Amino acid sequence: QVQLVESGGGLVQAGGSLRLSCAASGRSFSSSVMAWFRQAPGKEREFVTAISPSGANTDYSDSVKGRFTISRDNAKNTVYLQMNSIEPEDTAVYYCQAGTWAGRRKVSAYDYWGQGTQVTVSS
Repeated sequence: QVQLVESGGGLVQAGGSLRLSCAASGRSFSSSVMAWFRQAPGKEREFVTAISPSGANTDYSDSVKGRFTISRDNAKNTVYLQMNSIEPEDTAVYYCQAGTWAGRRKVSAYDYWGQGTQVTVSS
């Protein structure tokens, strides 16, 4: 089982950049698909992006494609989310998850959710 701690959130101006990190503990990190989700106030939690265990494959939601980049460092047991050209609509709590490629986009595929990290975008 992989335990996850998100960090790097904060207040950023629209058009700016931010990098989120997710530190994982547990021996299965390097074999896990890692994903980022987010939940905006009053909205359902939604998929943002995912990366395969080797990093060779990635998947992005349409709303962040071309602006966000997911990456991972298996030696450091860390996954990153580089957020560029941030928009007010990106304001949300961001969560990382460890799972499978088949279930990467499904909120229901994950049982435990951590505290997440808050990203607030000012216009």
